[in-house]
Amino acid sequence: MAAGFSTASAKGVDFEAKITPIVIISSIMAATGGLMFGYEVGVSGGVTAMPEFLKKFFPVVYGRVEVGVDKNNYYCKYDNQGLQIFTSSLYLAGLTATFFASYTTRTLGRRPTMLIAGVFYIIGVVLNAAAQDLAMLITGRILLGCGVGFANQAVPLFLSEIAPTRIRGGLNILFQLNVTIGILFANLVNYGTAKIKGEWGWRLSLGLAGIPALLLTVGALLVTETPNSLVERGRLNEGKAVLRQIRGTVNVEPEFADLLEASRLAKEVKHPFRNLLQRRNRPHLLIAIALQIFQQCTGINAIMFYAPVLFSTLGFGSDASLYSAVLTGAVNVPSTLVSIYFVDKVGRRVLLLEAGVQMFFSQLVIAIVLGIKVADHSNNLSKGFAVLVVVMICTYVAAFAWSWGPLGWLIPSEIFPLETRSAGQSVTVCVNLLFTFIIAQAFVLMLCHFKFGIFIFFCSWVLVMTLFVMFLLPETKNVPIEEMRESVWKKHWFWARFMVIKM
Repeated sequence: MAAGFSTASAKGVDFEAKITPIVIISSIMAATGGLMFGYEVGVSGGVTAMPEFLKKFFPVVYGRVEVGVDKNNYYCKYDNQGLQIFTSSLYLAGLTATFFASYTTRTLGRRPTMLIAGVFYIIGVVLNAAAQDLAMLITGRILLGCGVGFANQAVPLFLSEIAPTRIRGGLNILFQLNVTIGILFANLVNYGTAKIKGEWGWRLSLGLAGIPALLLTVGALLVTETPNSLVERGRLNEGKAVLRQIRGTVNVEPEFADLLEASRLAKEVKHPFRNLLQRRNRPHLLIAIALQIFQQCTGINAIMFYAPVLFSTLGFGSDASLYSAVLTGAVNVPSTLVSIYFVDKVGRRVLLLEAGVQMFFSQLVIAIVLGIKVADHSNNLSKGFAVLVVVMICTYVAAFAWSWGPLGWLIPSEIFPLETRSAGQSVTVCVNLLFTFIIAQAFVLMLCHFKFGIFIFFCSWVLVMTLFVMFLLPETKNVPIEEMRESVWKKHWFWARFMVIKM
């Protein structure tokens, strides 16, 4: 049964819509793009903790970790430029690919862009699983990065555009839910394959990424295109038919009129990237960029990439470190479900502000414990303190999973007007992957030199971003996607001044 409701636009027009099966199924299938992204985030740290993988591709690190060369510095065991390039090359490739994805999203549509992402993923997985040398391994990671760039460009836009207004937040967060499931799946796979002798362990870990890659490719073939994209490309009759289909009603005239107006404005824009810099679009651009920088500066990807490495560094042992990584992944998934339930009830701001407090104090406790108990040349972390560190990391991961994780993707995908939406999403993905790349490149080096202070570093950023949310982030809950300018930006105490056209 489809549940029905009406959504009031800022112009006082009701948008009639039902929660139809086609919307739910299309959203679930499209969101598998997040599954692939999450698997790649999770699998990296696991395979880099496997001795056979290190021995084949990174013998210097293998010497430090397994043989005991330079065993006196606990924080610097994994400080290796090649290892950091393996992890971060995916994000640098994704950063570059997103500019091409912006073009395909606008001219070909959201659905073909997701299909292109799936093809990149499949080829990258094959190269990684069959890698014979570092060059082949990095090439595979680069192709996977191209898949990330295309998928992260298209999927959040697809989800925001196809969803009825009142559940837009929840459906969009399916992308992040799949990211967390992908991370958990990767951690469980790593935990199992770490026990396999020889090269088959890490090859299986990298090869099983083919499952989410195939899901995304098949999903892209089966889902319907969004009406916003069809109208934007001049296919008006098809766009109206799809709108009726996904809304479960023939009374779509008010919403279709909004789409036509948004499309008219979009056609007037010949250079969408240049248009982003216009005064009236600066609030959207600044907030999208700030959210991506802040999302990465929480330190979450650093911790999720390197969870096994981090726990191993803290003296947990190889099996225990992978087990702890599985635990953090298991916390991630239900915490994202919390966000799906509450995001359209309490709003975006409440979740971000509460999580800011929780993340700040959990990282502070971790920094204090490690500062007292883990020195450069010794590891005095008793079982009790080790458990406390894991509990605090889980507390931190939970807070991120219901706030900055999903909302960092949701808010940018819903605030841009149609004429700059593809370009805006491209900038969003680009900035996200750029800072993911920087943090991935720098994390092990920072851990080596900052030691426990790395958590103070991220903790300080959490304070800054919480203040930003408090004063500068408007609430977008229950606002139709094509009505943001009238009902959000023109009413905000600070951003409203940018909406006034100066003569």
